[in-house]
Amino acid sequence: MEKEETQYTYAVARIRVRESSLLSGAFLEQLAAAKSYDECIRLLSEKGWTAGENGTAEEMLACERKKTWDLIRELAGEDISVFDCFLYANDYHNLKAAIREVRADVACPDIYIDQGTMDAGRIRSCVMNGKFGDLPEAMREPAAEALKTLLHTGDGQLSDTMIDRAALDAIYRAGKRSGNGLLAMYGELTVAAADIRITVRAARTGRDKKFLKQALTPCESLNVDRLAAAAANGGEAIASYLVTTDYADAAEALRRSISAFERWCDNLLIRRIRAQKWEPFGVGPLAAYILARENEIKSVRIILYGKQNALPGEWIRERIRETYV
Repeated sequence: MEKEETQYTYAVARIRVRESSLLSGAFLEQLAAAKSYDECIRLLSEKGWTAGENGTAEEMLACERKKTWDLIRELAGEDISVFDCFLYANDYHNLKAAIREVRADVACPDIYIDQGTMDAGRIRSCVMNGKFGDLPEAMREPAAEALKTLLHTGDGQLSDTMIDRAALDAIYRAGKRSGNGLLAMYGELTVAAADIRITVRAARTGRDKKFLKQALTPCESLNVDRLAAAAANGGEAIASYLVTTDYADAAEALRRSISAFERWCDNLLIRRIRAQKWEPFGVGPLAAYILARENEIKSVRIILYGKQNALPGEWIRERIRETYV
């Protein structure tokens, strides 16, 4: 038996128990049908979801995310670097936040996110003090260049794009480096989905090929040059290109809306990880549980947002993601 299998045998057994408490599609439908935001919070509380001190949706969602990572650390030990590809997005969000603080010259501590691979305060301190050499190697050059770009041009979108590209590179490399099929698939799908989103938005806003060259991250399942070329001819050309790729089914979703495409991507990921429910060993079931939790948190956020803003039930239901269970 491989070392990875024996290492995670107990952890997988524990995850199987926790999977029984994941939210079902039927429960999400019940939540969507609730008469009010307060009723949604009550239903979630009955499921064991924890409200924060102020009872806000974001506090509840942050608490649930923390529960997930506390469990993973308990099961996998303090070294959870195998899951870094799930956490890099938070690191690079915090990097963008720190760069914005420098530009604004106003302290904004509430814009940082916990649960990264490194402490948000450390990222903030490095950027504030110009000590980019104290950041992880992959962050140093993008951080310095993004800050320089923002200070010299005032183009916040371009600065963010540079950091977003670095984040996608980090996620992609971590997935490949893991040697695990599920993590590699996650990296591939994350980058491909981001590239498609960027291209569609660029087509709508008239961004040129130079911008796309800076923004798009190469991956195995898409030809970014062809994708960028399609953008010059609009959304339908992008959809036509996608029909020739692994994302052919995404073309119809894109024709409807970006939100429909986002839902399609999340549902595809859930469908691809469901096989982990029958895997008795390895890191895969733990990774699938993390993604399942993130997916249900995303659906709950959509429902609570809809209730808070009195949006129609149809708007909510067409955005709810498929569930793992």
